[in-house]
Amino acid sequence: MKSQQFIDLENKLGAHNYHPLDVVVEKAEGVWVYDVDGKKYMDCLSAYSAVNQGHRHPKIFNAMVEQAQKVTLTSRAFRNDQLPRLYEKLNKMTGYDKFLPMNTGAEAVETAIKTARKWAYLNKNLPENSAEIIVATDNFHGRTTTIVSFSTDPDAYENYGPFTPGFIIAKYGDIADFKAKINNNTAAIMIEPIQGEAGIVAPPKGFLQDVAKLCKDNNILFICDEIQSGLGRSGKLFAHYYEDVRPDVVIVGKALGGGFYPVSGILADSAILDVFQPGTHGSTFGGNPLAAAIAVASLEVIEEENLAQKSFEQGNYFVEKLKALNIPYFKEVRGAGLWIGLELNTKARPFTEALKEEGVLAKETHVHTIRFAPPLVITKEEIDWAIEKINKVFTTIKPVE
Repeated sequence: MKSQQFIDLENKLGAHNYHPLDVVVEKAEGVWVYDVDGKKYMDCLSAYSAVNQGHRHPKIFNAMVEQAQKVTLTSRAFRNDQLPRLYEKLNKMTGYDKFLPMNTGAEAVETAIKTARKWAYLNKNLPENSAEIIVATDNFHGRTTTIVSFSTDPDAYENYGPFTPGFIIAKYGDIADFKAKINNNTAAIMIEPIQGEAGIVAPPKGFLQDVAKLCKDNNILFICDEIQSGLGRSGKLFAHYYEDVRPDVVIVGKALGGGFYPVSGILADSAILDVFQPGTHGSTFGGNPLAAAIAVASLEVIEEENLAQKSFEQGNYFVEKLKALNIPYFKEVRGAGLWIGLELNTKARPFTEALKEEGVLAKETHVHTIRFAPPLVITKEEIDWAIEKINKVFTTIKPVE
């Protein structure tokens, strides 16, 4: 079938909860994808940073196939020989004592919420059902009913109530507001070190250090959601490394599965994760041997190919090239590694559609911002190719107000 036939079929039979660009991807490799009609595109979204290692990385692919030929799922009712390897790898890479594996990013966030609440009840002796978690404006942590309960984006929360209580919202980047929101029932502060869905927005310098100190001074947990910003995307292994802080809990996902499989979880020390006892939390698929084998290979690729440093260098290069274009529609270019937000003074959608026609796949977020986040294996020559296409689009397409 041709592209339009697939698009028509999806529009007819699928829920319309996404507004995708009309490209029907059939195969992919590295930074490139190909549609069913044979056209080649550069992927500048990386499945929302789940494909940091590039599409179909051979090492991760081989790890998946090798493990799939042995055993894929046992459930945690039994042990398997791959999960301890993942625990050891993450411990050596991050320094955290333990890892609690889940599947999707939202599940990992839910796990962090449960961890913080249980820790507070057991260690701070909070009254039953009183624990509160402070979150930030413009946050994005997932789509479950609990998580959308503390979103400030109407698209995420409208018509999904009643909402889960226990969350207090403070202004992102405003340490005074965070401090003012702390009370006797506060269990944790949970933030993105750099906000992704908001348009690659970094807080003021020193904010993460101030949050870490605030948490320590008030005996509350500091939770960093690194699902999208982590594992090399922001130019460091984790975005919180930019301020040399050590959160109590780090949430990981997306690139942990290398684009092959959903793998997520939370990192923390024993004093925190030991609040869980058998039967108090779990997941049928979380920590399965196939996921663990894939995750170990995904982490090895990040290390062996020095992808965090490559992201830092290539991201700076990409940002410099974008700024040098001097396009009047560009309001601001923001970046951390190969995680770039191009904010426009006009609507972004017409430009992402035009970029698609030129072979560059990027996606708008919050109406006026285009996110560029190619796989971290991208080369300078490939960035130059993308910049040429971006320049062509922005010098020929008229804006839509």
